[in-house]
Amino acid sequence: MAVRRLLDRLYLWSGYLAAFFLVAIALSIVAQIIGRFFGVAIDSTESAGFCLAASTFFGLAYTFRYDGHIRVTLLIRLAKGPMSKLTELWGVGFCVLAMGYMTYWAGDLIYFSYIFGDMSKGLLAIPLWVPQSAMGLGLLILTIALVDEFIGILRGQTPSYVENSTALFSGEDD
Repeated sequence: MAVRRLLDRLYLWSGYLAAFFLVAIALSIVAQIIGRFFGVAIDSTESAGFCLAASTFFGLAYTFRYDGHIRVTLLIRLAKGPMSKLTELWGVGFCVLAMGYMTYWAGDLIYFSYIFGDMSKGLLAIPLWVPQSAMGLGLLILTIALVDEFIGILRGQTPSYVENSTALFSGEDD
């Protein structure tokens, strides 16, 4: 039960970070617009791009847990009984492997960007490992969410994305 609360909090805070970086995009663009009125050149392109990547990757786990991702459920709906569970396990298991692979290589990219001292090419001289860390951390949190989901399906629980989408569209929260 404590682990469940900890994981749910992790996914929620990941969603909060995604929202924070969306606000940061808006603020950097507003700063650029205001700067133009005062003759100050503020290049928000690079910072907005980094914030967009951070927002995207931090939002992955949260949207997965709350059925915000587009899913093709044709095979799952056609499968009945134990075959339905096996189909869910196969789909989530495949995603665990794919995201684990991506997380590993994102970590490798971050590590070597840090070791070699890679810097961004724009006006802002930012070490590339800093914005890349948001990508790696977001992928790691998504991988954790997928492993969490896989274990839940193995235990016979209804997948969270099915459970949460039912609650969203049934009006249970009204």
